[in-house]
Amino acid sequence: MARRRRIYEGKAKVLFEGPEPGTLVQYFKDDATAFNNKKTGVITGKGVLNNRISEYLMTRLAEIGVPTHFVRRLNMREQLVREVEIVPIEVVVRNVAAGSLSTRLGIPEGTPLPRSIVEYYLKSDELGDPLISEEHITAFGWAAPQDLDDILQLALRINDFLCGLFLGVGIRLVDFKLEFGRLYENDDMRIVLADEITPDNCRLWDIETNEKMDKDRFRRDLGKVAEAYQEVARRLGILPESGPRDMPGPKAMQ
Repeated sequence: MARRRRIYEGKAKVLFEGPEPGTLVQYFKDDATAFNNKKTGVITGKGVLNNRISEYLMTRLAEIGVPTHFVRRLNMREQLVREVEIVPIEVVVRNVAAGSLSTRLGIPEGTPLPRSIVEYYLKSDELGDPLISEEHITAFGWAAPQDLDDILQLALRINDFLCGLFLGVGIRLVDFKLEFGRLYENDDMRIVLADEITPDNCRLWDIETNEKMDKDRFRRDLGKVAEAYQEVARRLGILPESGPRDMPGPKAMQ
């Protein structure tokens, strides 16, 4: 594929102009960040693993009727996605107390929640991604009430499916972050799952030992971060026999 114009670069991914109108190429980097970019590092091979893991999970979700922006994986670090208008809301689904929920509410980490809890955060690095309510979202026009209903229903459906999928390979889905986008096709608009689903934005614990298998290993200096990502891919049955291979990413054209 010819190298194309860079559209956007985030903490863990770069978006490039796609090969046809309405598409983008999503490139996964090895860069790692935490605490709103206050902690940075590089996890060799992370981008390769996240590309494969997100491809697998997006494909499995599509099989049960969840609409996504994913089209297909192009190579070890790139995938083709549909261009969407990102809803500026981060949707966090929590099944077990951990992270900021434990800190805010004084609930010991690892406590099972009475039911899955959905939280919304404004997607703003400058403001530190503040916690917001449904009232904020609809009042300020970040999403219409019907869009928010669709997002909530999709988030709960995704959570239900992924909890079962991960449980089947001995992993507890503690919590995870989702992003959604508006996909315009002719005169129609629908809400679809966007971004990625990987150990970068999920808390994944071993069901027997509670060992962390996600980016918390980087956040908390626990070590063996790449090995944890590899173990998630191995359990899902998608780690290449030769292990993750590095591949140079696309270069932006001036």
